[in-house]
Amino acid sequence: MTDLKEPARVRTASAKRRRLMRAAAEVMHRQGAERTTIADIARAAEVPVGNVYYYFKTKDELVAAALSEHARQLDLLTGDLDRLSDPRERLKGLIAAWVSQRDLAARYGCPTGTLAVELDKGDEGGLDVEAGKVIRLLLTWVERQFRELGRPDPDGLAVTLVGAYQGMSLLANALRDPGIMEREGARLLTWIDQVA
Repeated sequence: MTDLKEPARVRTASAKRRRLMRAAAEVMHRQGAERTTIADIARAAEVPVGNVYYYFKTKDELVAAALSEHARQLDLLTGDLDRLSDPRERLKGLIAAWVSQRDLAARYGCPTGTLAVELDKGDEGGLDVEAGKVIRLLLTWVERQFRELGRPDPDGLAVTLVGAYQGMSLLANALRDPGIMEREGARLLTWIDQVA
C-alpha cells in the first residue's frame, strides 16, 4: 500500500514544483525579479509560503526556476513549430507566436529579454549568464531554420530576427502600443519571404 501512495505523492510534489516555476516566471515577468517576493510567487501558485521553501531555498533558486520555465516554454513552442515541414513556415510560425503575445509584450516586454536585462544590472550570482543561455536556445533554433533553407550567414540572420523581436517588444512596452508588434511582425514576415 505504501508503494501505491509514493508515486501519487511524487506526482503531487512534481505538479506543485511545476506550478511554482510557472508562477515565478509569470510574476517576475510582470514585476521584475527585484520586486518579486517569495510570498508573491506563493500567492500566484496558490500554495502556502512555507511550502515554497521545500522546493526552492532562496530567491535566486526561484529566479533560476523562472528561467528554466522560460526555456521549457520555448522548447514547447519550437517543438510544435518543428512539426511543420518547411523551415520558412517554422520561422513565420515563430513570428506569429510573438505577435500573438502583443498585449503581454506591450505591458511587460519580452519575458526572457526583460529578465536578462534586469539580471545583468545586479549581482545575481551568474543568473544573468543563465538568462543568456535561454536566449541562446532561441538563436540556435532560428539559426537552424536559416541553415536548412541554405541561407549564407544563418547565425547573422538569426541575430537579426531575434534582435528585431527584442526591439519590437521593447518599443511596444515602452510606448504601451501592441500595434508595434503587429506592424513589425508583418515586416518580419515579408523579410522572411525575401531572405528565405
